[in-house]
Parts: sequence; structure tokens; C-alpha cells
Amino acid sequence: MMLFTVGFTKKPAQRFFDLLGKLNARRVVDVRLNNVSQLAGFAKKNDLAYFLQEICGMEYIHAPELAPTQEMLDDYKKHRDDWNTYEHRFLELMQQRHIEETIPREILTDACLLCSEHKPHHCHRRLVAEYLQQHWGDVAITHLE
Repeated sequence: MMLFTVGFTKKPAQRFFDLLGKLNARRVVDVRLNNVSQLAGFAKKNDLAYFLQEICGMEYIHAPELAPTQEMLDDYKKHRDDWNTYEHRFLELMQQRHIEETIPREILTDACLLCSEHKPHHCHRRLVAEYLQQHWGDVAITHLE
């Protein structure tokens, strides 16, 4: 099972859609909690769904169950929790949600997890991918930059 991840910030739309268009992925799974912010530009929910279909022939799915809670986001971004604390809390949240059992594999097979962070190092999309790899076993992860 191939699972890609990508962030949209620091990428012009052309680069972003060129990256996705070269994949053998069938869909983008948006793992952001908030997907309608004006700051998202071309990656706002309805715009992104349209562009993905028209430019890449890909489906768009929003999966907020793979996102952190608002409280976790606020603690990390506004109150400056460190990454290790955020990562630990998010991994616990995925365990509590039993995402390995509740998220259908078909949704993530040959899919690309989308979040805003430019690189995967300090982004929950990487944590989701690695968590599922650990629980499902046969997941190959590629982070697009």
C-alpha cells in the first residue's frame, strides 16, 4: 500500500498540482481540522476539491478524524508546547480513536495525506502515516516536498 503525504504551504499552486499529478494516487485525504481558512489560498476545501478533479483527476476527502483537536493545535501553535509534547498527545489521540480500525484502508490506499505544513518533520500527517504503517504493516510512505 502506497501512502503519500504533502503540505501546501511554501508551494505555488503549479508546483503543488504538478507534484500530485505525477503520482499514481487516486485521492487526496485532507487531515486538517480547519480546511476553509482564507490563509489556505488554493487549498481551501471546495477550491481544492475542484482543482484536484480538474487538474489531476483525483478525488478529495476530508478526514477530520485524522486531525488533532483544536485544543492540541492551540497548545502547540499559540502556547508554544514543544513538538515532543504535541507528538505524544497526538499519538495518544490516534490510539483513543482507534484509527487503524475505524479508517477504511480503501480510503488511504494509493492516497496522499494533505496538511498545511511545508515539511513532514513537525506535522501530524507524518504521525498519521507512521502510526498506520506500524499498525497495518504493509504501508510504504513517501513524503512529497
